[in-house]
Amino acid sequence: MINLNELDDDQRVAATAPRGPVCILAGAGTGKTRTITYRIAHLIDQGQANPNRVLAVTFTARAAGEMRHRLHTMGIGGVQARTFHAAARRQLSYFWPQIAGDLPWKLLDNKFPLVGRAVRSLRLDSSTESVRDILAEIEWAKASLVTPEKYPEAIKNTDRTPPINAEKIAECYRRYEQAKISPEGVLLDFDDLLVHTAGALENSPAVAEEFREQYRTFVVDEYQDVTPLQQRVLEAWLGERDDLTVVGDANQTIYSFTGATPDYLLNFSRTYPHATVVKLQRDYRSTPQVTELANKVIAKATGRVAGTRLKLEGMRPDGPEPTFTGYADEPSEAREVAGKILSLLNEGVPASEIAVLYRINAQSAVFEQALSDAGIVYQVRGGEGFFKRPEVRQAMTQLMRASQRSDLINDPIKVTRAVLAEQGLTPSEPEGAQARERWQLLNALAELVEEIVHAIPDLDLEGVMRELHRRMEAKHPPTVEGVTLASLHAAKGLEWDAVFLVGLVENTLPISHAIKAGDYQIEEERRLFYVGLTRAREHLHCSWASARQEGGRASRKPSRFLDGFIPEKDIPATVPPRSVRPKRCRVCGAPLETPTAKVLRRCESCPSDADEAVFEGLRAWRSETAKELSVPAYIVFTDATLMALAEAMPETPEELLDISGIGPAKAQQFGEDILATIAGFSR
Repeated sequence: MINLNELDDDQRVAATAPRGPVCILAGAGTGKTRTITYRIAHLIDQGQANPNRVLAVTFTARAAGEMRHRLHTMGIGGVQARTFHAAARRQLSYFWPQIAGDLPWKLLDNKFPLVGRAVRSLRLDSSTESVRDILAEIEWAKASLVTPEKYPEAIKNTDRTPPINAEKIAECYRRYEQAKISPEGVLLDFDDLLVHTAGALENSPAVAEEFREQYRTFVVDEYQDVTPLQQRVLEAWLGERDDLTVVGDANQTIYSFTGATPDYLLNFSRTYPHATVVKLQRDYRSTPQVTELANKVIAKATGRVAGTRLKLEGMRPDGPEPTFTGYADEPSEAREVAGKILSLLNEGVPASEIAVLYRINAQSAVFEQALSDAGIVYQVRGGEGFFKRPEVRQAMTQLMRASQRSDLINDPIKVTRAVLAEQGLTPSEPEGAQARERWQLLNALAELVEEIVHAIPDLDLEGVMRELHRRMEAKHPPTVEGVTLASLHAAKGLEWDAVFLVGLVENTLPISHAIKAGDYQIEEERRLFYVGLTRAREHLHCSWASARQEGGRASRKPSRFLDGFIPEKDIPATVPPRSVRPKRCRVCGAPLETPTAKVLRRCESCPSDADEAVFEGLRAWRSETAKELSVPAYIVFTDATLMALAEAMPETPEELLDISGIGPAKAQQFGEDILATIAGFSR
């Protein structure tokens, strides 16, 4: 017997609902996987379903494996838990001879070469990013049941912006489909598996009868992310039957760019008027403080999805309030985040239970550097670390070649921009997701070079490249015990004790192209923010930076999704005092122009009141420390920071943090030694 007392009241209603159509609206952290496995087990336990006749469909192989494991521990075997594509491939392999005879087929697991050939045949841009963007449009069209002939018209009725002319994409699509057919057989891509499975069931009564005799009970997880093609397959599986359980949360619809739509979830009770609909709103993952913020954010949603929102109820004990912090620039934001992570680690929070989440992959670079500088092990989830990305590696190879040429001007920033322009760094972001991501990575690399040059003004391009390689080599290898760095999309389905949502500025979240597209895509960005918030169990920190670089123009505004939580008038108050750089010399009052002057808070030509012995003592300490760490001396602290220390003569950790170039991470690493060194001198 299944012990239903382990479920809460709402979960129990869903698990014991009569056989037939059931819709479970399950909010984040409400135990949806637990509920549907109990429902399957209960149906089998009551004799209403045969385990060998149940097909449970999930969206990832990991989720399917988790469901099989849970059922196994409950003593339930025989249930098929698979992804849509895995289930379709298995079925098509079995039924293919009945629908195609002796015609052989082979799975095409890499569509890129064929699409690239179609692109080149039309004399279009055949760069990797361009081909990938066209391939993404073809995949969207197939997932949306749009043929090559109908693509140009269909795209007019969406908020999508195709990377190139819609007619040309349609022709690439048509040539790609033709290229898969030959006298020797056919190639089927993953979408074709679904197309042909649905077609076989729709057009062959014998195939449909045999399949429907085998599978009679269906469960679909993450139903808000079903595409029209997947829904067509599901309807073909069901036929006239209605023994279907779906689970989803429209508030977590974040994949519409792939063709996913929450419409089937939202219309379920219209499709099946006699369906049982249950809401799961008790959140066992997050504290009430986290769920309250998530509820407030999603309550501002507009559009159709907003009408079905769930209101989460945090079931864990009270925890700390979420924090909202603005910083003067990204390096300051990254250093402060690293410092807060060090504090959590010292409090006993495991590194594997801490995550830094951002909107785009290019944002990871500054946080990788800050964590590495602080000695914090990390792993990048859902992608490679910044310096391991193919686009960045290729660009660095070209920069290295440029650094070895003697005929170029001695301006690392201008040369970098010129070299990266040849790699695809245009003045403005291009259309197309892949092209945009490449642009964002190249732009991040260019800004990183600018940051290095501003910090160490005398470097030439060769010196800049040495510093870039030092940063690349200083990275810790990926490890499951490290802090997680991930994009918000890659974080879906995961959770951590502590989450840092970083880079929360307009044109990043919401992303600029979503703002151009209009309300629907902006609302999807809001849901993406909501997903990020609900990844946190206890500690939640939201932050943004007003400028990209230290001393840069503070032109960025906090994300509109923070409106109401951080009043505009209070935003300056959230910027830590150490991040506010004086604009004028504290000695003569003249404007401060150079990075060194901004660190010293005085013109370099103005007299210093520092004791030379203190400065030399700090230099000696820095030299010894650099040798111990096997890093260049300036990586510990620059001369400008040492001079600022010698002039300020801090006596407490709080005064130490007021020095430019010293954040919590370095204060924790070096603070005690610095204060001891200074204390050894007297004015």
